Amino acid sequence: MKHLWSPWRMKYIESNQTEEGCVFCNAHARNDDASKLIPFRGQRNFVILNLYPYTSGHLMVVPFEHVPTLEDLDAASRAEMMELTSQCVVVLKKVYRPQGFNIGANIGSAAGAGVPGHVHIHIVPRWGGDTNFMSALGETRVLPEAIEETYKRIREGFESI
Repeated sequence: MKHLWSPWRMKYIESNQTEEGCVFCNAHARNDDASKLIPFRGQRNFVILNLYPYTSGHLMVVPFEHVPTLEDLDAASRAEMMELTSQCVVVLKKVYRPQGFNIGANIGSAAGAGVPGHVHIHIVPRWGGDTNFMSALGETRVLPEAIEETYKRIREGFESI
């Protein structure tokens, strides 16, 4: 599927074409949460915006620990992942008022995991009719706001709960 390109995305692509290591581990290691689109950090997991979202507000909950499956995490990390997933739903309801959600994890390459070595949970807000002719026929996603604005709104949403 193609994405609408913003100047921010072009800058990202041109500067990060050959990022070494795990994209999630690299984002977690940085101290600049805004540049890595991390609106919230817990004690064992963090929330990050999907750089190539299906809809505005597409979030992921990622453990600090680099492991490929949920069962490889300790119980406290798994519990916090679920709590942060619930908090993401609360924030997204407040900020975007979606009509539904897709929540899940693609574990392993065969399941479609984009980062198969580092387990994560997707939280995707949905609205009736959010799949339209642009995505169905044009293989292009149209997002109503820049990802920088999405980050700002989500970060403020976490600060308010």
